[in-house]
Amino acid sequence: MTLAVDIIKRGGKRQTEQFMHKKLYTSIVAACLSARTPNGQAEATANLVCEDVIVWLQQRPEVTSHDIRVVTTRCLKKYQPEAAYLYEQHRITI
Repeated sequence: MTLAVDIIKRGGKRQTEQFMHKKLYTSIVAACLSARTPNGQAEATANLVCEDVIVWLQQRPEVTSHDIRVVTTRCLKKYQPEAAYLYEQHRITI
């Protein structure tokens, strides 16, 4: 599914891109699997979280990739807190 929402990439240095459901879905499944969630449950969780994020996106013509990450993390915490932590920390370097 593609919404008419422009995603402003991190730092604003790269071109914007259209929201891609598949990209979000895949990243959520990966976080769930990293948290040792069974495959079927990871896919179900990704579907639920994507639905929540899409509802949030529907009234916004553009958002930052950081906005997407924050909203996705918040939604994922409802279903899989461990996966949400991994999703949130993915780009942070210690």
